[in-house]
Amino acid sequence: MTGPDISGTTRLNAVLGDPVAQARAPGLLNPLFARLGTDAVVVPVQVRPDGLAEVVRGLMRAGNVDGLLVTVPHKAAVCALVDEPGPTAAVTGTANAVRRRADGRLYAENADGRLHAENFDGLGFVRGLAAAGRPVRDAHVFVAGAGGAGGAVAAALLAAGAARVALRDPNAARLSGLLSRLAARRPGRAHTAGPEDLAGADVVVNATPLGMRPADPLPLDPADVRADAVVADVVMKPHETALLRTAAALGRPVHHGIHMLEQQVPGYREFFGRR
Repeated sequence: MTGPDISGTTRLNAVLGDPVAQARAPGLLNPLFARLGTDAVVVPVQVRPDGLAEVVRGLMRAGNVDGLLVTVPHKAAVCALVDEPGPTAAVTGTANAVRRRADGRLYAENADGRLHAENFDGLGFVRGLAAAGRPVRDAHVFVAGAGGAGGAVAAALLAAGAARVALRDPNAARLSGLLSRLAARRPGRAHTAGPEDLAGADVVVNATPLGMRPADPLPLDPADVRADAVVADVVMKPHETALLRTAAALGRPVHHGIHMLEQQVPGYREFFGRR
């Protein structure tokens, strides 16, 4: 197997994470760029939290870097480093994509432009469910996690017409802040989850990092989920998380994390000017 054909004209995009070994974007986007004849490449970059600001500033000063993709644990911290959060990033307080932006000019023409950020996790997740024949309009949804992915997923679910979104997170301040921002846009449709929300949900979502490591506990007990409810995970690696494996063994329909990334690709292409 040969890798991307990289030359002096190749445009660069970096995926920032800690860890970053689980990042699936390079494996998904680089073959897509090759098929489309796009002279661009996505590379993983491991960045510790205390080095995030320095790395973001340094990479975005490089004239051939079009932008950054952001994964755990940096989705909230990166929002403090940009000039212009997009609509979803403003609601969730998190972002998973950063680019230069000024006066509508091409990013290559403006190496010192202002930084713009947006979060495509939720849009990708909702589109992934729809592509699998599971629309969320009028659904009751339980979401474990109010961080970068959880906030974006909740916002997108409400925008897509979910009747109610119940959120659970051990970080009370983070949960409260997200619920306040969601209430400002979609009043009365998001709340702190109780036991009845998990039992009565049509769709149950793990939007936490639990499941990335073999020793992780389950983020929720699939036995508490209604027999016909969809159990979904945003974790992409491993593909078959312990949560999904357990849910499937109990007869619950499951939805894998990779679909969220696959359905973000059109949004990424437009955001980074890769039409």
